[in-house]
Amino acid sequence: MKKFLSTLGIACVGGLAALSFSHFFQSSTNGYDRLIEERTPVQLASTHGSSLANAPDLTAAAEQSVHGVVHVKTVTSNRRAASYDPFYDFFFGNPYRNAPPQKAMASGSGVIISEDGYIVTNNHVIQNADKVEIVLNDKREYEAEVIGRDPSTDLALLKVDAKNLPFIYYGNSDQVKVGEWALAVGNPFSLTSTVTAGIISAKGRNINILNEKFAIESFIQTDAAVNPGNSGGALVNANGELIGINSAIASNTGSYSGYSFAVPVNIVRKVVADLLEYGEVQRAFIGVVLEDLNADLGKKKDIADLKGVYVSGLNAGGAAEEGGVKEGDIILKIQDVIVNNVPELQEQIGRYRPGDKVQLLINRGGTEKVLSLILKNKNGDTRLIRYAESIKDELGADFAPINSNEKSSLRIQHGLRVENIREGRLRNIGIREGFIITNIGERKVDSLEDLTEALKSERKGLLIEGLYPNGARAYYGLGI
Repeated sequence: MKKFLSTLGIACVGGLAALSFSHFFQSSTNGYDRLIEERTPVQLASTHGSSLANAPDLTAAAEQSVHGVVHVKTVTSNRRAASYDPFYDFFFGNPYRNAPPQKAMASGSGVIISEDGYIVTNNHVIQNADKVEIVLNDKREYEAEVIGRDPSTDLALLKVDAKNLPFIYYGNSDQVKVGEWALAVGNPFSLTSTVTAGIISAKGRNINILNEKFAIESFIQTDAAVNPGNSGGALVNANGELIGINSAIASNTGSYSGYSFAVPVNIVRKVVADLLEYGEVQRAFIGVVLEDLNADLGKKKDIADLKGVYVSGLNAGGAAEEGGVKEGDIILKIQDVIVNNVPELQEQIGRYRPGDKVQLLINRGGTEKVLSLILKNKNGDTRLIRYAESIKDELGADFAPINSNEKSSLRIQHGLRVENIREGRLRNIGIREGFIITNIGERKVDSLEDLTEALKSERKGLLIEGLYPNGARAYYGLGI
């Protein structure tokens, strides 16, 4: 009995000890679990935890800019034209002479840049237009005059007869930084006064969209949604300042799919100033053949530092050759602006006029040097080209008025003779020397000024009408 009672007592004491230890351990563990749970809350990514609480307030920028963006509506007459065939015309007549034009309508956007009615848009928005109409944000409508166009930057300048218009102030596209917020304002799908937001995702983008020999493509890239109809609209910063003109989207479907591109406002300012003063953009050229300096070129040329733009060739008599640039030099800066690819360099040079003096910082064999260049025009001199002169160069001919005796013998009341035909657009469409232009479209031509005005807002499908000295009439399509 004594042994039994002794064993039972020991068992009871051991059980109590075990129960006490278990209770103490469980309490400690639960306390640790609660501590971890309180310190590390877990939230699903699909809940309201992912907010834009830290995004800037863009309402002021939107309100300031939306009234300065207009809806651009265009009307185009699609009229077919054909060269003169005397045999066919004798028996069958000219099938295009009395054919009614077909009307087509399109739309885009534009940005008011002055209170007296100057508006910037894309060249591709208005280049085919017979008539351009502007609709303001307050629904007022005006017919616009095309002041000038620049296909090489895809910009055009319009003017409406109005005063005290709301306009958007110029910003500085050089100060735009990747990652900063931007607003795209325009009229996508004819939905007026649409504002979308995004960030600047890149600068100096060349997307090879402008089919021009001397095109400048150094676009600002953004992920703000831009769609058809936004072309010509504003890209503004968080302060509501204009930093670019929306021009293109990267898309396989024709609608926005992630990225859009805008012409930098510093290029816009230069183009507008030239069109107002000269009627023609004054393009300056450095006279070099350039390559982006990448790893492959660096390895080939044994160049360790890949900053800058590589000079792979020089134009004889060009600004660079005369200024001391040599093949193999690496251009690091234009004035005080760093350039790291060809589009950035072209953008900087595109801001100057022939005759302007610029400084280049170059790397030559590991040594930096500063060179001074006097920029030239495409003809290799420093002259500023007026529009009438550039028209003669582009068309590839000279022009002379015809006297009253010739008018009487040819039974015409007006006309302008084509002389000294050389390489150019007139030769390409089949016009021969001696041809007398009487009409371009519906406009009568009797002087070089008439010709200049008729072509100032040049569009595809213009019909040139006239006759040869033997009286044979002919029709040519310019730009078809």
